[in-house]
Amino acid sequence: MMLKEFWKGRLWMGASKVGVIIVVFLITTEVILRFVFGFCDALLYEDSPNYEYIAKPNQTHYRFFSHIRINSYGMRSEEPDSTKKRVLGLGDSLLFGPAQNDQDSLATTLFSNETGIQMLNISCGSWGPDNCVAYLKEHGTFGAEQMLLVCSSHDAYDRMSFQPVIGLPEYPGEQYKLAIWELIDRYVIPKISRMFKQPVYLDPDAEVVARKQMASIIKKSSVFNEGFDQLKQYSDSLNIPLTIYLHAEVGEIKTKEYNDLGKEIIAWADSCNVLLINGMEEGETPDMYIDIIHMNERGQRHLADVFERKIKE
Repeated sequence: MMLKEFWKGRLWMGASKVGVIIVVFLITTEVILRFVFGFCDALLYEDSPNYEYIAKPNQTHYRFFSHIRINSYGMRSEEPDSTKKRVLGLGDSLLFGPAQNDQDSLATTLFSNETGIQMLNISCGSWGPDNCVAYLKEHGTFGAEQMLLVCSSHDAYDRMSFQPVIGLPEYPGEQYKLAIWELIDRYVIPKISRMFKQPVYLDPDAEVVARKQMASIIKKSSVFNEGFDQLKQYSDSLNIPLTIYLHAEVGEIKTKEYNDLGKEIIAWADSCNVLLINGMEEGETPDMYIDIIHMNERGQRHLADVFERKIKE
């Protein structure tokens, strides 16, 4: 009987130690995820009836070792400064920058700091020219003297669909309560799911390039994105020059030419007498990219250099 009680006690002590180790491990993991990697401090988004969605105004985050600041207008910029000349930087996730891009390393920030001309970063992941012009019609041009639209080939037919995205992992509307659960729900589970089925990308850039199909975008609309014409008409009505920067995808750089959609954008710019900056001709190279679309710090530095040179011209 005494031996039985002895082993019960040993088992209880062993289970208690295991329980303590598990609790300590979970607490330590939670603290590291929160305060080192920035979990539970994600950039948040909100719906818009005019331009689908946008980053929520007035946010400051530190995530994945990078700072993210959103001003009161939903821009990834400082507040519009009326004492400076301003340029509107319009675009998608390339201009907005993924979480890996620190605010101070963005092309728009570098341009603003180095020229004394403020480039407002009016962009959001997967936005196109139609999103951008809808934003400007709601908020105005903030006294800007020039517009610079940064786009890629897929924007030729990627029109606004107003399909709800807020609440999906890529567009959170609120913070997770636990960092461990955010890691599991937002990253681990989707990664495991992709192992058993074909991945689905919200970003049309990634969808087109990774699958090597333009049909997935063209099927959304058989009409050339009317945002290009609308943005040109809007800029003309305000006598604000419009310039387009056509950013190349990695696949296009390797083939040394834009795909058919990119060529349509080039043809449109030529027919409408819109100045188009050819990203490949400006020296975009694969080592400037984080992935097949988005740029690393070297790429953002390159963009800033091109912007500074072209805006001055």
